[in-house]
Amino acid sequence: MKYRPSRRTRRLAIGTAVVLALAATNGPWLYRFGARHYHTYAVNRPEYRAANGHWDFLDVPSGHRINTIHAALLHTGKVLLVAGSGNDRRNFDAKTFRSVLWDPRTGAFDDVPTPKDMFCAGHTQLPDGKLLIAGGTKRYEKLEGDVTKAGGLMIVHNEDPDKPVTLPAGTRFTGRENGRTYLSKDPVLVPRATKVFDKETGAFLRNDAGLGRIYVEARKSGARYETGTEDNYRIAGLSGSDTRNVYGIAQKLALDKKDFQGIRDAFEFDPVAERYIPVDPMNEARWYPTLTTLEDGRVLSLSGLDEIGRIVPGKDEIYDPRTRTWQYTGVIRRFPTYPAVFLMNDGRLFYSGSNAGYGPADEGRDPGIWDLGTNTFTKIPGLGDPELMETSATVRLPPAQDERFLVIGGGGVGESAESSAKSRLVDLRAPHPEFRDGAALSEGTRYPGATLLPDDSVLVTGGSADYRGRGRSDILRAQLYDPATDTYRRVADPAVGRDYHSGSVLLPDGRVMVFGSDPLYADEAGTRPGTFEQRIEIYTPPYLYRGPRPELTAGPDRIRRGGTALFTTRDASSITSAKLIRPSAVTHVTDTDQRSVALGLEKVAGGITVTVPANRALVPSGWYMLFVTDAEGTPSEGSWVEVP
Repeated sequence: MKYRPSRRTRRLAIGTAVVLALAATNGPWLYRFGARHYHTYAVNRPEYRAANGHWDFLDVPSGHRINTIHAALLHTGKVLLVAGSGNDRRNFDAKTFRSVLWDPRTGAFDDVPTPKDMFCAGHTQLPDGKLLIAGGTKRYEKLEGDVTKAGGLMIVHNEDPDKPVTLPAGTRFTGRENGRTYLSKDPVLVPRATKVFDKETGAFLRNDAGLGRIYVEARKSGARYETGTEDNYRIAGLSGSDTRNVYGIAQKLALDKKDFQGIRDAFEFDPVAERYIPVDPMNEARWYPTLTTLEDGRVLSLSGLDEIGRIVPGKDEIYDPRTRTWQYTGVIRRFPTYPAVFLMNDGRLFYSGSNAGYGPADEGRDPGIWDLGTNTFTKIPGLGDPELMETSATVRLPPAQDERFLVIGGGGVGESAESSAKSRLVDLRAPHPEFRDGAALSEGTRYPGATLLPDDSVLVTGGSADYRGRGRSDILRAQLYDPATDTYRRVADPAVGRDYHSGSVLLPDGRVMVFGSDPLYADEAGTRPGTFEQRIEIYTPPYLYRGPRPELTAGPDRIRRGGTALFTTRDASSITSAKLIRPSAVTHVTDTDQRSVALGLEKVAGGITVTVPANRALVPSGWYMLFVTDAEGTPSEGSWVEVP
């Protein structure tokens, strides 16, 4: 008799088939679901955190989420987050400029009125604890194809030695040869001419014209208003002798790409009053400048794109916090934008070669030591992947006394897809410093974040393999670099990719805030524009999961260079080191303020004494976080100390 399965058997077979079909269909999803849950379980285990640390998202209220491009830790313990227009032309056109203060102790956020577009400014800590912010955005770039009106640089000449001339915005310039008319976009002050005399006889020789620079644009759209040769331009609205003495000269006015343009404005941010204070504007407009603190507390402003969108031609200037004024250095030294220039222990300056882009590919990119007083520059040889230094990060390794620097990753000039996996080391105390390759990264990395930690390690996190994360190339990896062994150790991975316009800041409690990211595209194929990453992550390093921390219970909030101070603590027997860490002011993975200075340490009854080095180039005046650590590297919370 032919076999016929029972009804129960048929139901069981059908049920099994359905289960197998569902499993086949949803298996990948079930696997991912299970893997995610297991990963969450694994990274939250106490032993995992103690070995690798842990990442959390910062809970930022929706009204305070901004495109954070700049961040600075203030001596009040709060963090200033600055977007300006946030690389969003709509905000720029609406004059919507944003800054937000975050208090890590209370979790509170507050808006700060922001008077100018500080997007892509430079900044540094001042001796009195204020933050100097200089430069920013006057005009957004226009790519070739989007430019409809020919424009470019007009040099205005004034041959009158007796008076300067001011031309308002909208002044008309008409070519004597080409007959085309262009309008100025901003006012310009043209200084009077300089009389030149013979040095031996004293006889008058000539007048050297005063020069002013202004961006002009054709009145009408179209290629017929482009020029390709130099012409002399008559200026409308002049009278009398000005019609002869004042004129314009332009080389090329075209429909090519127009780069971002900088501003001269400068401000001090007061952490106590929590407001921006306008100070004397810079002599040069700057977009993407670096500000570096000098030995005497003054600030050097370097590079940037000017009000025309061209690289500032080496005309560096110095800000004096006592007078709140700027003066040219009197020397010419050209760098690409956001050059990583650090103060050395002897007062000279070290340029690592790291930079953020803009500028000639063959000028100002060699690393070296710069004596500002004599304007001599000594190149340092041996740099690995020298053509891949844009968007690299440079950090001064602890202790700062050793003058060892680590240069991490980087990429090719402009929108190059190339990136470097190299870490380069240089010891500036050597008789003849040379770079050498250190431990390599896991892959080529642009935009790596690098943060000094109080246990003398360096947190290196984020970045992307390609320009602005192109091709979904963000690197979801964090590593701790050990300067003593020149090794990287992978720790807990962040949840968010960080590329262009990202950065990281050490907090007083020993955690690290990581912010920003501005990917070019939102998809791997590059068909959808990217969106700015407004989420902020907090990394808690392994040392905060090891148990009790050393604690300083009392001590002074001011220590002079060369001075010694007593701090009370119940943990004196376990404390093995003390250091001052200067608070960060970071943008575009450039932070020349970061340094960790080792202090002399002695144990006394009821506490410890610490001694600050006497060298003011090693310990510039200002506010620092004082950390003490035990033998395991577990740090105390940072205590704010002023070095006057």
